[in-house]
Amino acid sequence: MKFGKRLKQHVEETLPGWGDKFLSYKDLKKLVRLISSASPAMLNGSETEFVYLLNNEIHKFNAFFVEQEEDFVIRHKELQQRIQIVVDIWGPNGNEPSETRYTEEMSKIKKDIVDFHGEMVLLINYSNINYTGIL
Repeated sequence: MKFGKRLKQHVEETLPGWGDKFLSYKDLKKLVRLISSASPAMLNGSETEFVYLLNNEIHKFNAFFVEQEEDFVIRHKELQQRIQIVVDIWGPNGNEPSETRYTEEMSKIKKDIVDFHGEMVLLINYSNINYTGIL
């Protein structure tokens, strides 16, 4: 299967909400074909258009990645704070020690950590796919 089809399939199956954040591979490929068949007179304009689109695409997914990364930093701090609150309140030396409540709250946090990790893996995958498309 060709890369463009794999990219489209991957986006539809795993990250449909991020579809517009991925590399516009099809548009870039059209320009590459145009450049390869262009006459010398049209070559410069086509190359300029390609470089412009490529730079915009790189900026687009870099900005998205940085935005997601900032969100992950905030969420990581929130998870750390939640853990500390649970320990301080319901932990063995907490204000209101309760093994049951401690276990329940820590289970919720563990689930959120697993979800958080999964989202980070998706972002790494997003980055790798876009990098592959540029190559």
